[in-house]
Amino acid sequence: MNDKLTNKNILITAGAQGIGEAITKQFIDCGANVAIHYFSSADNANRLMDYAKTKGSKAIVIQGDLTKESDAHKVVEETVKALGSLDILINNAGSLIARKKISEIEIDFWNKVMDVNLTSMMYITKFATPHLTKNNNSSIVNLASLAGRKGGHAGSLAYATSKGAILTFTRALASELGGRGVRVNAVAPGLILGTLFHDTHTTKESAAKTVAGIPIQRAGNPDDVARAVLYLASEYDGFITGATLDINGGVYNM
Repeated sequence: MNDKLTNKNILITAGAQGIGEAITKQFIDCGANVAIHYFSSADNANRLMDYAKTKGSKAIVIQGDLTKESDAHKVVEETVKALGSLDILINNAGSLIARKKISEIEIDFWNKVMDVNLTSMMYITKFATPHLTKNNNSSIVNLASLAGRKGGHAGSLAYATSKGAILTFTRALASELGGRGVRVNAVAPGLILGTLFHDTHTTKESAAKTVAGIPIQRAGNPDDVARAVLYLASEYDGFITGATLDINGGVYNM
């Protein structure tokens, strides 16, 4: 339990499934109030909202397509209206969408990947920043990926490029917002099983091969990522900003 998060107001994008669901639940368990953004996972979002209420926390669920500027603005404004303020933003929304090699990529696919993973993050952060800077200490945590470090497996070119850009986005935003009381960090998960992402895009054979090369000899799970996100988020009065924490069992160190 992290008492630094008690009564803090958190917005988690794509906070109702996979890693996002684990992040949301751990924030609730630490006594935080949560705004749970979702795109299509309405049932999970509502279950998490009910769970928050059993813990005595405020909660709201908000549907939106964050690749649309108007939806991103709506999500932030509804968050602040319901919770009263915003202390922490977790930029979790993103997707591989499909595996395509360079010879297969069409511009519409390329733009969609960039919009889902990068433009959406820019939009939501743009609208959240005026609220975050009203506090003495606030924080942002962005979800990048090991693919942004290594380039990913075959067919991950567009996805890996977008996730690599998030690493730079994080460093640049940390410099821009540091003087306004907002720390900005990222996490870069490796193989995290038990998520729709890997259930959809990773074969059992590929997962087994990856696990064989991980020094601690297991894949990660959503809670492994959530704990790291909560640590970075809760150190809002700390000295860590512009950093990326790698969560991959030691398969890649930088």
